[in-house]
Amino acid sequence: MRRFRHLTGQHRTVDSNRRLGLLLAFNAGAVNAGGFLVVKLYTSHMTGFISMLADNLVLGNMVLVLGAVGALLAFISGAALTAILVNWALQRRLHSTYALPLLIVALLMLVFGLVGAVTLDWRTPFAVPATVLLLSFIMGLQNATVSKMSSSQIRTTHMTGVVTDLGIELGKMLYWNRSGRPPGQQVRANRQRAGLFAGLLGMFLVGGIAGAAGFKHLGFVFVVPLALILFALSLPPLWIDRARLRSQGRRAAQGAPSNPSRHAPPAP
Repeated sequence: MRRFRHLTGQHRTVDSNRRLGLLLAFNAGAVNAGGFLVVKLYTSHMTGFISMLADNLVLGNMVLVLGAVGALLAFISGAALTAILVNWALQRRLHSTYALPLLIVALLMLVFGLVGAVTLDWRTPFAVPATVLLLSFIMGLQNATVSKMSSSQIRTTHMTGVVTDLGIELGKMLYWNRSGRPPGQQVRANRQRAGLFAGLLGMFLVGGIAGAAGFKHLGFVFVVPLALILFALSLPPLWIDRARLRSQGRRAAQGAPSNPSRHAPPAP
C-alpha cells in the first residue's frame, strides 16, 4: 500500500516519476498496438491523425476527415479533463491529485476490455466507431497526467520526442571533446536522462508486443489486467483522502468555507 501510494501520490520524486512513467509507457504501447488490431488505427499519438486530416482535406474524403477530427477532439478532451481534475485536487491539497485521472483511465480501460466488442458497432457523428474515440480519450488522459506530474519531462503515449531526446544524449556521448578545454565547455551527456528515454522506448515496445499478442490470442479481455493494475495504483491515495473529502462535504453542508488551506499551491 505504501509503495503504491508513493507511485501515485501528490508529492513527486524523480524516482517515482520514472517508475510510473515506465509502467504507463508499457500500458500505452499495449493499448496502442492491441487497439490497432481492432480498429486499424494507432490511437496513442495524434501525429498520424493530423496528417490524415490534412491529406483527406486535400483529397476531399470527408469521412476520413471527420474520423481524424473526432480522434483529435477525444484526445484533447481527455487531456483537458486531466487538467480539471488535477487542479481541483491541488486546490484541496488532496493526496490523490494524480490518482484521480489514472482512476478514470483504469475504469474506461475496464469498460473497453469488457464490452469493447460491442462498442465497435456504435456509430458516432465522426464516422469512426466509439472505440476509436474511447481509446483516444484514454490516451489523452494518461499522457496529460504523466506530463503534469513530471513537469512535462516524461511522455508515455508517443515516442517521437523520446527518440529525439535519446538521440541527442547519444550524440553527446559520442562527441569528441578536445583536450585542454575547460570542464565547463566540454559536452557531457546526461546518462540518467538517456537511461530514462531508453527505458520508456523499451517499455513502449515491450507493451506493444504484449498488446498485439494479447489481443490476437485473448481479445479485448487482455486489457482487463492492465486496468486492474492502474486501479490498484490509484486506490491508496484516494483511500487516504476519504476523511478529508468527508470533512469538506460536512463543511459545505453547514455553509462553512470548504477551502482547507489559505496556502493552496498554485495551479500548474
